[in-house]
Amino acid sequence: MSADAPITQDVMTIPRKLPEGPQNLVGMTRDAMRDALIAMGTPEKQAKMRVGQIWQWIYQWGVRDFDAMTNLSKAFRAELADAFVIEIPEVVSKQVSTDGTRKWLVRIAGGHEVEVVYIPEEGRGTLCISSQVGCTLTCSFCHTGTQKLVRNLTAGEIIGQVMMARDDLDEWPEHGKRTEDARLLSNIVLMGMGEPLYNFENVRDAMKIAMDPEGIQLSRRRITLSTSGVVPEIARTAEEIGCQLAVSFHATTDEVRNKLVPINKRWNIAELLDALRTYPKVSNSERITFEYVMLDGVNDSDEDAHRLVELIKGIPAKINLIPFNEWPGAPYKRSSNNRIRAFSEIVYKAGYASPVRKPRGEDIMAACGQLKSATERARKSRREIAAETGLT
Repeated sequence: MSADAPITQDVMTIPRKLPEGPQNLVGMTRDAMRDALIAMGTPEKQAKMRVGQIWQWIYQWGVRDFDAMTNLSKAFRAELADAFVIEIPEVVSKQVSTDGTRKWLVRIAGGHEVEVVYIPEEGRGTLCISSQVGCTLTCSFCHTGTQKLVRNLTAGEIIGQVMMARDDLDEWPEHGKRTEDARLLSNIVLMGMGEPLYNFENVRDAMKIAMDPEGIQLSRRRITLSTSGVVPEIARTAEEIGCQLAVSFHATTDEVRNKLVPINKRWNIAELLDALRTYPKVSNSERITFEYVMLDGVNDSDEDAHRLVELIKGIPAKINLIPFNEWPGAPYKRSSNNRIRAFSEIVYKAGYASPVRKPRGEDIMAACGQLKSATERARKSRREIAAETGLT
């Protein structure tokens, strides 16, 4: 591959035939919104101020009706209503787990659907959002990966998931008032459907909106982007987003990782770790999170644990051990609790935090690796998937 070749996949972000009519303001950068207002006829000298006003109404107060934007003149509000809309993904269905986890199926342009998950915890709440419709990575343990990639999500469809969740949680503050209450939605993780670094520009623009101090106001340390290892985009993530980084690692040899996370065939473990060693220095981030799904007899031996701590030496890191969330047709089984504890103990004694992630929302198929659009529920048999991965 040429050094100048783009990494973002050649997948249309929006349908080829653009819808006619008003433009959606949700997902526009400040500069793009300013340009759109000027094109509508707003004087250039006023445009920056107008962007600031509209921005606060949309992202700080959650307002979708131009008529409610009372610090704008009636005439200007009418012009906005003619030229623009404020639209977010449509909620198709909602499920609530016995543990309080919420999962929404939302519909986007073209009738496609993605899933979004909210995980409540003591003193915080994490929203797991998607960046693509489907996924191209075909990680063999991941239910989401059995769904074919359809297209990238737009920045508006990505930040729209956050806005939708705040709607459902009734968490928009009343206009003119600031709440001191702890946020129900305090963290965002890009760990839903898709590989975020294959849709870099839209993910970046959406997270810039989430971090904007006059909008949703989430700290960059409250946002975690999870990648399977798109090596050339890792430094760019540090420079242009600066959020926390998680890596779907899952194996300690190239032979096993090639089967579990096929992108390893393009950028192997050594190349990935070289990129990660520079990441904290570039972004001034805290530790990198290594996600490691525990698969019985595949990657959960004491030898794997010892290899793991050797591999990540020199990288400020923590290791999230994830008990495998079994799904219909999955070719793997979850490691036993005793095996997970033994693995965790080896990692912990080497000086790394090694929390075991508590499975959440399993009863509504909302747990890690289980997201799969309701319109793409075709099951592959255990034998078919095992044959594809070579783990028969």
